[in-house]
Amino acid sequence: MRRLLMIGTLLAAAIALPAQALTFKIATIAPDGTAWMDEMRKGADEIKQRTNGRVKFRFFPGGIMGNDKSVLRKIRIGQLHGGAIVSGGLTAIYPDIGIYSLPFTFRNEAEVDYVRQKMDPILIDGLKQNGFVSFGLAEGGFAYLMSNHPIRVIDDFKGQKVWVPQNDDVSRAAFESIGISPISLALSDVLTGLQTGLIDTIAGSASGAIALQWHTRVKYLMDEPLSYLYASMVISQKRFKRISAADQAVVAEVMGATFKRLNKINREDDASARIALQKQGITFVQLSPQLTGQWFDIRKNVEQSMTQKGVLSKEIVTMLQKHLDDYRASSVTTQNTLN
Repeated sequence: MRRLLMIGTLLAAAIALPAQALTFKIATIAPDGTAWMDEMRKGADEIKQRTNGRVKFRFFPGGIMGNDKSVLRKIRIGQLHGGAIVSGGLTAIYPDIGIYSLPFTFRNEAEVDYVRQKMDPILIDGLKQNGFVSFGLAEGGFAYLMSNHPIRVIDDFKGQKVWVPQNDDVSRAAFESIGISPISLALSDVLTGLQTGLIDTIAGSASGAIALQWHTRVKYLMDEPLSYLYASMVISQKRFKRISAADQAVVAEVMGATFKRLNKINREDDASARIALQKQGITFVQLSPQLTGQWFDIRKNVEQSMTQKGVLSKEIVTMLQKHLDDYRASSVTTQNTLN
């Protein structure tokens, strides 16, 4: 009887104990003090509170865990559990996640919003099918070409040392399609590359150029959106399943809301950053309609190359184009009605 009472007491005590806390170790290139870090930390604090400390996050910002490739490798061996990774890095998990990066795809933010509403859930599910949980994509803004020399026509690239992110097959194909052999560097190495002269032409968002200090090494910005930038925080699905279903729901709710806020904040910050770049003396180079058409021909070449090589599936490319066509047709109809 005494033994049964002891066992019962131990079982009751075990049941009364709170669930063991689990910490997600998350790495990112985003420096401390940026909206990315501020919002993710706010989300982590809310999750800790709502789960009574069962779920915590520990962030490694500023690229201290290496580039996206290194972060993914450390996730796979269990040293990290997730990362806030840009689209080019995410293609190592799920190639079709890079679809929005096709050059000269979107003409404006309204097109981005329409297409993303249709396609984001499909891309997030693709990450899940490949072992990673995502809580949404956050906009990084449009990427613009920036250099120390004005670039208006393709021939202006002659003699330029052009940077592309590591593992970004879409960007590499875009430059190779016009006869440029770009230099591949990690995001964390771009500023050093600009300072040493290893590279002199980059593509990035206005806000990103300021946050990473790239703007201090360039003089001109080609004012035509080159591509669309975005990122996501992904967590190993294996690690995520170690927390209860209830706690998973809390994390998904809070981080989903966090990335919606980030999407809005980043768009506002990018608009402000464009103004800041102009005030700091960077010249915005405008293209004529004739020159814009020349650049848009690049997209067709890249799209064909990416599908032939299997970097992007034909299905995802067709889906993107259908949504763009639908939106543009609707916009024309609306405009004609108003007129």
